[in-house]
Amino acid sequence: MTKQQQTQQIANGHGFIAALDQSGGSTPKALKLYGVEEDAYSNDDEMFGLIHDMRARIIKSPAFTGDKVVGAILFERTMDGEIDGIPTAEYLWDKRRVVPFLKVDKGLAEEEGGVQVMKPMPDLDALLEKGVSKGIFGTKMRSVISAANPEGIRAVVAQQFEVGKQILGHGLVPIIEPEVTITIADKAEAEAILRAEIEEQLNALSEDQNVMLKLTLPEVENLYKPLVDHPRVIKVVALSGGYSREEANSRLAKQTGMIASFSRALTEGLSAQQSDADFDAVLAATIEEIHGASVAG
Repeated sequence: MTKQQQTQQIANGHGFIAALDQSGGSTPKALKLYGVEEDAYSNDDEMFGLIHDMRARIIKSPAFTGDKVVGAILFERTMDGEIDGIPTAEYLWDKRRVVPFLKVDKGLAEEEGGVQVMKPMPDLDALLEKGVSKGIFGTKMRSVISAANPEGIRAVVAQQFEVGKQILGHGLVPIIEPEVTITIADKAEAEAILRAEIEEQLNALSEDQNVMLKLTLPEVENLYKPLVDHPRVIKVVALSGGYSREEANSRLAKQTGMIASFSRALTEGLSAQQSDADFDAVLAATIEEIHGASVAG
């Protein structure tokens, strides 16, 4: 019943997905933006402890509930941690009614053909089994497209769907994320190629293989509407990709059926030095803005 409830919340809920999944490479930057300098920790354990404290503070904030935040993507160490003595994924669903997802990729390979595919994931099955045991609903994995190269984009999408089927085999819903770099000159052309490749892969799925998509906000309004409407797609979510929150929200509001899945744009303006009242007020205003853009289309 829980899985059905969670699927309904993602498919039909009026909200967005919070991306709380910064991993080892991006954690120092996320902490710095939060007002925690590198001299505040001396090793990885201390660093990850501080980022967990930040995420727990966000999750426990009064505005962070399933009414407007329908899901949250976690880093593995966040999933392994606890909030108030309760495992994080369990806390998210039982206390906040927010559907838990898990970031599963191990980072990006070197750029080749204008793209970066995902590094190999030899331990993926074990991670997925652990995720299932901890109440995870779905997963997220990221590739990057930096040129309108048809062969490269095809390789990215084929890999995403191949791994996606492995994830589906564990009863989890994969979020397929082929990010298009926002600064490239041929972004619109790359996005047109990407949509065609995704449609081809979606059309090859069976009726019991349903996925989610996480895509860069496109240059052409409603470019991804056919993917939003595809019967194999539970939801299409948007990444902010380096756009400011204001720009990301403006672009998102013009896309019918897409909702946000922002990371940096969600935590913009939050600080470790803020009082709880100030922190909660800033986060509540941010959630209201992102939620408004997510339901505008």
